[in-house]
Amino acid sequence: MNLSKEQKKAIYHTNGPALILAVPGAGKTTVLIHRTANLIINYNISPEKILSITFSKSSAKDMKDRFNKLYGNISKMPVRFSTIHSFSYSLIREYAFKNKIRYILIEDQKKKLNKFNILKKIYFSTNNDYISEEKLEALINSIGYIKNMLITPREFLSKSKIEIKNFKDIFEKYESYKRDNKLIDFDDMLTLSLKILQNDMYILDKYRSKYEYIQVDEGQDTSKVQMEIIKLLSQPKNNLFIVADDDQSIYGFRGAYPMGLFEFNKIYDNSKIFYMEQNYRSTKNIVSVCNKFIKKNTLRYSKNIFTQNSFLEPINIVKVNTLEDQYEFIINGLKNSNYNNTAILYTNNISSIGIIEYLQRNNIPFYMKDTKIKFFNHWIVQDIIHFFILSQDNSNIESFKNIYFKMNGFISKKQLNYIKTLNHNQSIFNKLLDIPGITQFYRKNFLDLKLAFKKLSKMKPLDAINHIEKNLGYEDYLKESCMKFGHTFDTLRTILNYTKIIASKTKDFNDFIERLKYLQYLCTQSKGVKEGITLSTIHSAKGLEFERVYIIDLVEGDFPTISSIDAFNRGNIEALEEERRLFYVGMTRAKNHLILLTIDNKNSKKMEVSRFLKELEELEV
Repeated sequence: MNLSKEQKKAIYHTNGPALILAVPGAGKTTVLIHRTANLIINYNISPEKILSITFSKSSAKDMKDRFNKLYGNISKMPVRFSTIHSFSYSLIREYAFKNKIRYILIEDQKKKLNKFNILKKIYFSTNNDYISEEKLEALINSIGYIKNMLITPREFLSKSKIEIKNFKDIFEKYESYKRDNKLIDFDDMLTLSLKILQNDMYILDKYRSKYEYIQVDEGQDTSKVQMEIIKLLSQPKNNLFIVADDDQSIYGFRGAYPMGLFEFNKIYDNSKIFYMEQNYRSTKNIVSVCNKFIKKNTLRYSKNIFTQNSFLEPINIVKVNTLEDQYEFIINGLKNSNYNNTAILYTNNISSIGIIEYLQRNNIPFYMKDTKIKFFNHWIVQDIIHFFILSQDNSNIESFKNIYFKMNGFISKKQLNYIKTLNHNQSIFNKLLDIPGITQFYRKNFLDLKLAFKKLSKMKPLDAINHIEKNLGYEDYLKESCMKFGHTFDTLRTILNYTKIIASKTKDFNDFIERLKYLQYLCTQSKGVKEGITLSTIHSAKGLEFERVYIIDLVEGDFPTISSIDAFNRGNIEALEEERRLFYVGMTRAKNHLILLTIDNKNSKKMEVSRFLKELEELEV
């Protein structure tokens, strides 16, 4: 195999700490595999003495498969390629066996005892209210961040804004409940492993002697607690080999700690830093622009990404008017492309909704990296369905219960409870009009509602949604919910807009409902699609490569986000620099063709081009 001088220098490093800074497409996994073989073949180091840690299960499997394919016959003993969580779990099991403790893992949602159910109960008992799916996700992510960063809830709250009432109490109750019942989640695997290594000298010494050589892939994604575990294990010999790219550190929200890379020389005496700056993946057009672009960041090692690949075509920046124009442009571009080697990337899963609608309408197959899309079960989509159901069946009390306070009419809970006692088959609007002693104000409101729903029942789905939004007062409710629950209006309007995109191609209410169900089915089934366009967030696409890459929805406020821009304006550059790294990761997925799309109008609002596109234009893309 042809290896560059840069790669060989890293591969032939044996003892002592080393940090390998590798740019995108530099062959990081190749170096780790050959270095592992070098230790075994040329230095007679037993495979049992080598521990290779990577970020994900798929990466660990890929490294193992590639090693076995090249060097599977060099030893009867297997080399361990593992995630940090898998390694930590085995350490915990050994500690539990030694101390006769039975820990229960609570990550399986199929089991009744899982962290999701536990946190729902704690939230309800603390706040006397049910937690939404969005808030539950935010709660879980915040707990994970605290544990991965080895900070306290108080420290977290002093720097972060979280829309969860009594967060600190919930955190402490959750930790106490797990401790009392010997329960652990994925984050506990790490914090408990660190605690064991800090306090149990027998296990620490055993694992230090067991693994004399430790290799870490994707070091920029390593959290503070993971870094501490690795540091403890590698001492005192410090035969530690970390492959990383600080320019691809994009998991700050999970507790990724790239500062550990910047402090490498301080932490480890006599350490060596190797640079792998040659990109073997992309054209010279893409590589040269990406090299200049990432240098806008200040929190980084100074590197120069280069390639010996030839020029092909410039990066294509495309400006269109609306979301629909964006999709039409992509559909036209896909007609002559290889589906298997094409990806459409975005920062938020919700961006996939309009894309899948257009792909399916044009019979273009797709594969989704992330199938857990919250759109189809989002409360706004469910509200629209309830409005439609009530327009078709005026007696449907269940749908009415869900939306009576989200529309015009000023209907009270007391009035709702009264009409629930009346004939179930009677029109709800007639029952409202029959409430004893209602004022002329209420009578007019109820008559207006009755007429509005009659009109609604005869409308096409798109017209109906506009009618619900403007004439039934649903837009006012959305604005109120933003103030009450901390949503952003743009986010809610985006959900409603995607609902309209789907509705626009349907002829009636039943057709619209079936369309939603079918698109949801396609998303879940797309995992099995072998020949299709890849749809993915940029986060999930890291490590992958494609001939042709589209990055969509590149508008200011979406990418970068409003929160990053606000933090930057207050003097905190870290969040914006992480988003610039994310954009860099997205661009460097492309081998030959990179198309970047921005839109002028979204949610009936004039949009501004992402500052990242402006930076590229200044580089004369």
